[in-house]
Amino acid sequence: MNLIGSAQWTVALVLSVAILGMEIFAFVDALRHQPDAYLRAGKRTKQLWLVVTGVAMLLGFLTLGNPLHLFALLGVVGAGVYLADVRPALQSLGGHYGGRGRDTW
Repeated sequence: MNLIGSAQWTVALVLSVAILGMEIFAFVDALRHQPDAYLRAGKRTKQLWLVVTGVAMLLGFLTLGNPLHLFALLGVVGAGVYLADVRPALQSLGGHYGGRGRDTW
């Protein structure tokens, strides 16, 4: 492989791994919140967001190395909507992780 081809492949792989990391983060964050917190924040259900972020994570894994593939872009949009819209609304509610406050054992 020539130098430019290697550089392009490396950039695509690094970008794909970063995208997959974002999608994994969105999925794990969606898991951490209580189901009723989504409704109190005025968002869709926890199950829907787990499906959206889970499918995004799967698409990110399947398109690893090709970040401009249509399915990769769909995964980025799904995780991006969760991180940009749903996550801030859930965080504004306060203590929400696992049903316990942050100050408890």
